[in-house]
Amino acid sequence: MTGTGAHPRDDIHVFWDARVLDHDTGSGFWEAAPSALLAEPELHPESAPRIRNMKAVLERGPVSDAIVWRPGRLATEAELTTVHSRSYVREVRELCERGGTGRHWLTSTTTVAPGSWEPLLAAAGTCLAAVDAVLDGECDRAYALVRPPGHHAQPRQADGYCVFGHVALAAQRARERGVERVAVVDWDVHHGNGTQECFYDRADVLTVSLHMAHGAWGASHPQTGAPDELGRGPGLGHNVNVELPVGAGDRAYEDAFERVVAPVLRAFRPGLIVAASGQDAATFDANGQHNVTMAGFHRIGTLLRELSEELTGGRLVLTQEGGYARSYAAYCLHATVEGLLGRAPSLADPIAYVPDDRTRGDVAIDRIRRSLSPHWPL
Repeated sequence: MTGTGAHPRDDIHVFWDARVLDHDTGSGFWEAAPSALLAEPELHPESAPRIRNMKAVLERGPVSDAIVWRPGRLATEAELTTVHSRSYVREVRELCERGGTGRHWLTSTTTVAPGSWEPLLAAAGTCLAAVDAVLDGECDRAYALVRPPGHHAQPRQADGYCVFGHVALAAQRARERGVERVAVVDWDVHHGNGTQECFYDRADVLTVSLHMAHGAWGASHPQTGAPDELGRGPGLGHNVNVELPVGAGDRAYEDAFERVVAPVLRAFRPGLIVAASGQDAATFDANGQHNVTMAGFHRIGTLLRELSEELTGGRLVLTQEGGYARSYAAYCLHATVEGLLGRAPSLADPIAYVPDDRTRGDVAIDRIRRSLSPHWPL
């Protein structure tokens, strides 16, 4: 099987299914209902234009020569129930099939429409197609360019725009196909609470989430994302939350990877890394404000590539998560992919200018390392 040697291929297979564009999240005042005080409503932040821009920059940007475009597919309901309850899957399907012309709300932020069922299956199935391609030896790196995001979706609960847990589905698929240990690395700016919930009492899947300190945000998101949420029972120590202060910036993310993520992954020795790739930690993203620039995302991609080559022979699967500054997020994705490919940055950053202060993350990272030290050799 390819991907087990020292020199992974110098391309990345991007899995795409245009049906994901048909999930209509509507418009309003950001993610809330329309305001009668405003003349023009905004699109819901998780809408089709953001992913169209991401696809376009990969097709038109300097990285395009290294992209191999692959088709996605629809997931089956049986595949969804590998991480979600049957009753929850049925609830979502029935809500999408209810009809009418308006949106139906699963939570205060998460909406579906009468035409959403097939797009949701396409998003989940495309992620499964990506992991299968890597495990079948068709490619070393696979990127599922999908929407909506998935890492907040819990076994029985939608949350934060997410309906089905794509990275959790991919990790579980790898386990079922014989990968003994799977590591999830999530750098979306929000806590990957759904993925955490799926594997919280298991030692075969390591979940690592780098995110801003936002705490629980209601009944749909009871997890806090704090470093003391370490797992339960056999999974104790196998849930790693790298909670960073708002505005942490490029250097804090680099430090978090080098001082927390890398040593934990080296101790865990995964056979596959599955990454939840969000660009909402970017400078000027209204949903994140974490001041990560294109250079920061390039560094994240570089460090992840190096870890995958060291630990898994280069085998790496990524699923698209957040990124709501619709133009800048696309540029940050391009930078991420160049890092994944081991290429130097080729696009100038069109807008980033926020000063980067390495000290912002130091206290948080030191605290996280202390909480993890009983479980991992940091």
